[in-house]
Amino acid sequence: MSPILIICCGNADRGDDGAGPLVARHLEALGIAARVGRGEAFTLMESWRGADDVVIVDAVYTGARPGTIRLWDARTAPLVPQWFRCSTHCLGVAEAVGMARHLDRLPRRLRIYGIEARRFETGAKPSAAVVKAAAKVSERLAREVALCTCVP
Repeated sequence: MSPILIICCGNADRGDDGAGPLVARHLEALGIAARVGRGEAFTLMESWRGADDVVIVDAVYTGARPGTIRLWDARTAPLVPQWFRCSTHCLGVAEAVGMARHLDRLPRRLRIYGIEARRFETGAKPSAAVVKAAAKVSERLAREVALCTCVP
């Protein structure tokens, strides 16, 4: 079991919104567990309850080039809710962080990997840029998990 809880958000059947599930599949192939969900605020807050170190992966739309990878320290960085509006959830990642911050329910460490997305059509496959970015995020997370689980 990894000391890092990885939560991958998105819908694999909506084009680039499948970025999170893609990362989860890559990690699973490497023997690393990741939870997959749609990214609803209350479900996220419940998912990380009791965890000290959490990473969330989700598709974002900030206006950057598709496939751009962003990393936020969610304990300190302001999150703009509109960046996370590419999914079907009304109250998503940014709202979960905001509510948890207000209720003092944030994990000790909470990071968010955002993969810049553009295409969200039902039934569409993720773009090549998002597929490539998902592989990069998976590699980063696999290295981090390996470093956290090494015994000196």
